[in-house]
Amino acid sequence: MNKPVRHIAVFTGVLVLALLVRATWVQFVRGEELSSHEKNRRVAIASFSQPRGNIIVGGRPITGSAGTGGDLKYKRTFTDGKMYAPVTGYSSQSYGSTFLEGVNNKLLSGTDDRLFLQRTADMLTGKQRRGGDVVTTIDPKAQKAAYEGLGDRTGAVVALDPRTGRILALASTPSYDPSVFAGSSKTDQEAWKALENDKSKPMNNRALRETYPPGSTFKIVTAAAALENGLYTDVNAATDSPDPWIMPGTVTKLPNQNPNAPCRNASLNVAMQNSCNTVYGKVSSDLGRDKMRATAEKFGFNDEVFTPVRASKSVFPKDINKSQTAMAGIGQGSLTATPLQVAMMTAAIANDGKLMKPYMVEELRGPDLRTIEKHRPEQLSQATSPDVAKKVQQMMEDTATKGTGKAALIDGVTVGGKTGTAERGKDQKNLAWFISYAKTDEGSPVAVAVMVDPDDSVPDDEISGGKLAGPIAKKVMQAVLAR
Repeated sequence: MNKPVRHIAVFTGVLVLALLVRATWVQFVRGEELSSHEKNRRVAIASFSQPRGNIIVGGRPITGSAGTGGDLKYKRTFTDGKMYAPVTGYSSQSYGSTFLEGVNNKLLSGTDDRLFLQRTADMLTGKQRRGGDVVTTIDPKAQKAAYEGLGDRTGAVVALDPRTGRILALASTPSYDPSVFAGSSKTDQEAWKALENDKSKPMNNRALRETYPPGSTFKIVTAAAALENGLYTDVNAATDSPDPWIMPGTVTKLPNQNPNAPCRNASLNVAMQNSCNTVYGKVSSDLGRDKMRATAEKFGFNDEVFTPVRASKSVFPKDINKSQTAMAGIGQGSLTATPLQVAMMTAAIANDGKLMKPYMVEELRGPDLRTIEKHRPEQLSQATSPDVAKKVQQMMEDTATKGTGKAALIDGVTVGGKTGTAERGKDQKNLAWFISYAKTDEGSPVAVAVMVDPDDSVPDDEISGGKLAGPIAKKVMQAVLAR
């Protein structure tokens, strides 16, 4: 072979090798990136070429698929979209998917590897491909009671089964209908922009993703810490709690919401019934930040929770002094919690100290209704001993019958309750909280946390957990008990 031909052959070989390397790079290294690229229209066409699987509540689908007549053949539809949006999230041809729609996107769209055999069989038989279903733990009656109870107010409700961790209700208001921007038309885009610009923030999931000061509801954790660490052993014995009480290192008196309440040296029980800040603030300060934080973390603070949707982290602060620890002990200061977390700590007390992992997916199943994955209840921690939990239960039940928690009482049912009014500063209204649980012969089937964020139309003297949030908690518990 002469020299020019040899050069051409080598050059051609290098070009072929370069093409092979480039093809391999594109296909295997960048394949995932390119296949999911926002401008790859073929991926979108494939994703919306068949009906999507459904999200199931109470045995019935609350989602569906509708034909569009375009190259993106199907778009998502939602039944009672506003009521269930905090659970389902959205699935949009233009804006992606969130919450259960997002976490389970591959199963719902039919691309999950666990559906391979089903897809192969459908291809051979010519049957239209369809995604699998997500079966939730949500109780439709409890969800309706929570959503309608909140009404046009800003707030959130979380109801759990303390025995298993099943999420029975998850409501957030104001809400939105995911159907209005499920497509890709100009109308869908305008609906999306309107929701994004809405000052009431209807797309915020206040139950899972927003944190707030929990106010006096946190006193059940402070009580558990006091009993667990031996600061007090008898919930009916007097405490060392002057009124007024000046917080350590300050000249500031810690006020009680009701200045006429019998808070001076009150027992933990009487202080719970009357929501005495002086008692529980001093208890927290006396215990110190480390013991308080350790107890709070057993109840789920300072950790992310996946339901499987991720919830924001609730925080018991680390670097705080005794005065700040006192404020944390009454649910104020830099202590923050999601409504889910507040429901979790209530459920742990109701379940004799055992904290179960909250979850809202019972099972995943294929288009043929075959179970692909089934959830098994999982214990997160032993938040406190059974003995201590029962003592806190006694205080919550006395608070419901003798104190501020009467709004949740149900005839013939043992109910524990606790109110909370959380301060947020001069420019914002206080938050109204209420936590409660119901007892039956088989344990506690429901624990509820309700948070109401009142607007300017509500007078300050009308803002209390008992007035605004308590009746909602009662309706949710009644809905669960009616099952």
